[in-house]
Amino acid sequence: MFNKKLLLTALLILSVIVFVGAQQSRSETTAEEDYLSTFEDMIISELTISEEYDNKVLALQYIEEAIANDTGSRDLTQIQTSLNSLAGEGVLSESRTNGRLTNNYPDVRAKACELLGKINTPSSRDTLTKIALSDKEPWVASEAIKSLANISQDNGDEAIATIAWVEKTYAVLNPSSSLANEILNAYEKLAPTVLDKSPLIQSISKIAVNYYYNSTVREKAKNLLRQYTGKK
Repeated sequence: MFNKKLLLTALLILSVIVFVGAQQSRSETTAEEDYLSTFEDMIISELTISEEYDNKVLALQYIEEAIANDTGSRDLTQIQTSLNSLAGEGVLSESRTNGRLTNNYPDVRAKACELLGKINTPSSRDTLTKIALSDKEPWVASEAIKSLANISQDNGDEAIATIAWVEKTYAVLNPSSSLANEILNAYEKLAPTVLDKSPLIQSISKIAVNYYYNSTVREKAKNLLRQYTGKK
């Protein structure tokens, strides 16, 4: 309880600082901006490592605002670290009580994956790849794949291989039209960076004939096949 009171007090102080800062002129010094960012990073870090679900959600809210307001000068190292951690809650890092998983927060993972897509770094790409391959929730995998397609790729073939593996796995265990649709969207974005389109075409072909998926998804897959193979 004492720690929670301290955290709430710190958050209140941060809110006051943000409000006061918003009233200051644009001539605010870099040192003051750095101080505010550092203080906010400390709060985000404490919220992230908290065992309470609500604190993790609050951390994501602060992170989303920080990314939205960033002009390109802010050091995003701590935010990157926090997002990597939040994206893996219950999957890459597990907390258990009497053998029961206590930090399985798919909504936290999904939101963290969405925000990682806005930080264009190799670290974001690595975390998104791990979540896409590890998460058992289709909608979390969808967010990871969507963001992965938005991250700059050194080699688009690696991202395609990851996504094709996800498509194959879910097609067998838990076919989802929404996930299949997101996979097709990702293929469409990544296709220009791919050297070998064979895995991509094979994966799209499977979606096109999988009747677990709705007709809209299957038709979209057929259209992409025509585009990439030149066949009508």
